[in-house]
Amino acid sequence: MIRGGCLCHGVRYEYSGSIAEISLCHCSMCRKAQGSAYAAVSPIDAPRFKIIQGQELLKEFRAVPYKARVFCSNCGSPIYSARDDLPDVVRLRLGTVDTRFRCNNVYHIFVDSKADWEIIADDLPQYPDSPT
Repeated sequence: MIRGGCLCHGVRYEYSGSIAEISLCHCSMCRKAQGSAYAAVSPIDAPRFKIIQGQELLKEFRAVPYKARVFCSNCGSPIYSARDDLPDVVRLRLGTVDTRFRCNNVYHIFVDSKADWEIIADDLPQYPDSPT
């Protein structure tokens, strides 16, 4: 069981699965949404993901019409994103996970639009845009 939540602890969630993939997204929208060089996200099965506390605190923002970025309206922590055309998948923001886990399937995406000041200093696979 993977557990996590937001900075103010108002939103809590559980995921009855494992983290099998981590993408480090460097696109400009993810950078702005995270306030960082990239977003660390994992696609997970939506039916196995449950908000167990604070559903009323969740708000969404759509920078593009088909994708909701869901966050805590109290502290601003990004929790997940969801695409309308992929209803069985949510992309969990891994900075909100409290449970310890390991995942060896990690890669960088949209590196062609990474911040000029960022230097990727690891040996993980890099893709100019999305690998799929």
